[in-house]
Amino acid sequence: MQNNLRIMLAALLVSLLLVLTVSCQKKTVAVESGSNSTAQDAGYDTSTADQSNVAEKTLESSNANAMGDSEIVLQENIFFEFDRATLTPEAREMLTKNGKWLRINADVAITIEGHCDERGTNGYNLALGDRRAENVKTFLVDLGIGRTRLTTLSYGEEQPLDRGHDESAWAKNRRAHFLIR
Repeated sequence: MQNNLRIMLAALLVSLLLVLTVSCQKKTVAVESGSNSTAQDAGYDTSTADQSNVAEKTLESSNANAMGDSEIVLQENIFFEFDRATLTPEAREMLTKNGKWLRINADVAITIEGHCDERGTNGYNLALGDRRAENVKTFLVDLGIGRTRLTTLSYGEEQPLDRGHDESAWAKNRRAHFLIR
């Protein structure tokens, strides 16, 4: 009963913060060039190894104070560069906050959705979305979150956040999104 109440409270707070975040979210546009396949995305295992070291250092250097429900950041998307699955410094910072909240709320499980922009084939984008979600999962596992609490799912280009056909829209669609299960 108490767990259900916690989950409902967390979902309510996430919804409220999502509305506030979307209305106040800083817009970023990344200008990129290149083809749809890169060595970095083909070999993402090496990038996750680098991210693991950063995850450990970031968690150690972060404030040891417990985060309250008012600071839940799971509703914020993690954005990626064009044709990349590597985590940006901003993404690592956000994931560190998510990890702190998940460590405190050990009964919460999440699904990490990987998304892409419309460029590239359906198959390529499904694989890229999967790499993005898996890299986020690996980062959180390296922070001490149990692997069984994290599920990944790739939508590729099938669920765009912005249906536009320009760089501004594409930048919003290259993301990992969190759902509390």
